[in-house]
Amino acid sequence: MHWFTCCGEYFLYDVESGSLHSVDKIIYDILEGKTEGYTAEDLSDAKAEMDELKKLGLIDAPAPKVDNLILGDEVKSICLHLSHDCNLRCKYCFAGQGAYHGERMNMPIEVAKAAVDFLIEKSGNRHTLEIDFFGGEPLMNMQVMKDTVNYIEEQCKIHNKKFKLTTTTNGILLSKEISDYLNEKMDNVVMSVDGRKSVHDNARPTPNGKGSFDLIIDKFKYFRSIRGNKDYFIRGTFTHDNLDFSKDVLYINELGFDQISMEPVVLPESNPMAITEKDLPGLLAEYETLVSEYISRRKDKSSWFSFFHFLVELENGPCYKKRLVGCGAGGEYLAVTPDGNIYPCHQFAGEKDYLIGNVFDKKLNEDIRNIFKNSNLMTKSACKNCWARYHCSGGCNANAIHYNGDINKPYNLACALVKKRLECALYVYAKEFGEIY
Repeated sequence: MHWFTCCGEYFLYDVESGSLHSVDKIIYDILEGKTEGYTAEDLSDAKAEMDELKKLGLIDAPAPKVDNLILGDEVKSICLHLSHDCNLRCKYCFAGQGAYHGERMNMPIEVAKAAVDFLIEKSGNRHTLEIDFFGGEPLMNMQVMKDTVNYIEEQCKIHNKKFKLTTTTNGILLSKEISDYLNEKMDNVVMSVDGRKSVHDNARPTPNGKGSFDLIIDKFKYFRSIRGNKDYFIRGTFTHDNLDFSKDVLYINELGFDQISMEPVVLPESNPMAITEKDLPGLLAEYETLVSEYISRRKDKSSWFSFFHFLVELENGPCYKKRLVGCGAGGEYLAVTPDGNIYPCHQFAGEKDYLIGNVFDKKLNEDIRNIFKNSNLMTKSACKNCWARYHCSGGCNANAIHYNGDINKPYNLACALVKKRLECALYVYAKEFGEIY
């Protein structure tokens, strides 16, 4: 069980049953081992209430038995790096400002087609497959994107497959013509905005050092105006330079966007933009500041918005297997670079130690894949008893490897933020849907 406070209210969450309860302070204090100041009768009544919940299987539920988790070889999703180049020079970019610390290049159509063929061949009996057009900046290779989409549509008919397509863009090249095309062809479009103009311009300059906010914001507004109810995200990154990131989230909402994500940057501590342990207390408080305003705005249609990290599904969430293994990087999810090389995910692109294969010969290094396929909640000692384990699935494997040198050692800083975001998400769920039994 996990008990916590959020915005001055008390909650009890049962990890195995997934039940969430709004509780009185006396129950919270009993769980904390603080019983002074309460009468014997009050304590007896509170404990009786908890005993009844336990009988119903709503708290202190036992963990199910987990047999050896054997994952198949099928691939269902690829991140297609259309371009290892970018027309921005974001200061925090993990991809070496678009070039992935290598040669700046675009993906030829022959590689893109081979990647589609590879995915279809390796997908087995899976009907629905996914491709994310990624970069660098993928719109710098727009014709290949269009030609690839045409090829996918042809192959869907031949192989009886369905593709869900996504792209991520910084917006510099997002003309009305391209917006109309993406609106028609993409199942989801992710647009990068870091928040207030000063924050965005500082973090995401152009190659000449000038800010990019004014170059992209009207283009993103146009795309939102034509998107209707289709999926999209405004995706931001906060750093040490804007620890008051709730202001950036709310500012983006005020610009007219209602699907928002704001991710913490992941950088070495030597980088001045890095988030460190010293920043944690302020960041945890900042999430509560955000969730309080979030609840308020969602009551008004004119200001309603969805924040990605405050979304949680307790009744019909991911299947148990998905909760144990997470994103599937290295297994059912792979990344393909412009030269056709295959890596566990986009964050390993260009790293020779994690080169899995190539889309032309289709031979995969199963030893590398098995590092990822064999990693799950049962192999991560820090996760086995963590109350948030079924929602984060052990965290990002790339961060674990890059910052701890071990796929089975989660990145602690991210863990702390994930837990706080989940508490806020549970708070939102309780306020909007009531208790779940």
